[in-house]
Formats: sequence, C-alpha cells, structure tokens
Amino acid sequence: MVSYMTASQLVSLNRHPKLAVIDVRDDERSYDAHIAGSLHYASETFSEKIPELLQQVKGKDTLVFHCALSQVRGPSCARMFADYLSGMKEDAGIKKVVVLERGFNGWEASGRPVCRCTNIPCKGSSSKAAV
Repeated sequence: MVSYMTASQLVSLNRHPKLAVIDVRDDERSYDAHIAGSLHYASETFSEKIPELLQQVKGKDTLVFHCALSQVRGPSCARMFADYLSGMKEDAGIKKVVVLERGFNGWEASGRPVCRCTNIPCKGSSSKAAV
C-alpha cells in the first residue's frame, strides 16, 4: 500500500538512515534541481529499472517517491514499485512506500533546500542533512 507524507514529515525523518528519496521526474530534473541525495529513476523508463532500484536501495526500509507535483508520475511509480514488491518471493525489507505530497515543486516552494549539482547519482551535501 502506498501512503503520502508532507515535506515537513520528510524533514522530521532526516535522521532516518534507512530512508531513500526517489525522484521520478524525467528531463526537468536536470534544470529544476532536486532534493539532495535523491535517486533519479525517470518515470518514462521506471518499470524496466525496478530491479536496479531495488538493488540500489538495499538496506532501506522507507522509499519516498516524487515527481514535479506528485499527482501522476510519483504516485504511479510508487504503486508500480509496491506491486513489484508484493509479487516478490523474498522480503526486500522495504516496509513503507510513500509519495511526497506536492512533489518537488511543493518541496521547493516551502523553502526546503534543493541541490543543483549535476552528479548522477546525486551525493548532495549528504542525504541526511539535505532532507
């Protein structure tokens, strides 16, 4: 099941070492900036990259998905990932699949820090400090 969280709730989890933020925006990520430390998996190729994402988030128990507004791409990729997990024979250890309310645009509009690096994957200053 997929639930939602606000930017404030995400910030309150900033010390949670088992949290990963998944940005599913497509090309706009490169010019709009991003949440520091987030992993980028574009929605247009998301379904075929789920196994890769699963390997990259090994050891995490909470995944927070977002797109620009978290109205279509973020929620649909989160559901797709949750469905994939439910069909797995083994436990991946992921307990929560969450969508960030209002997406990246809401995050930035609320004055939260954003990263403008061009590194893939983004290292940010640190995913813990950035969120």
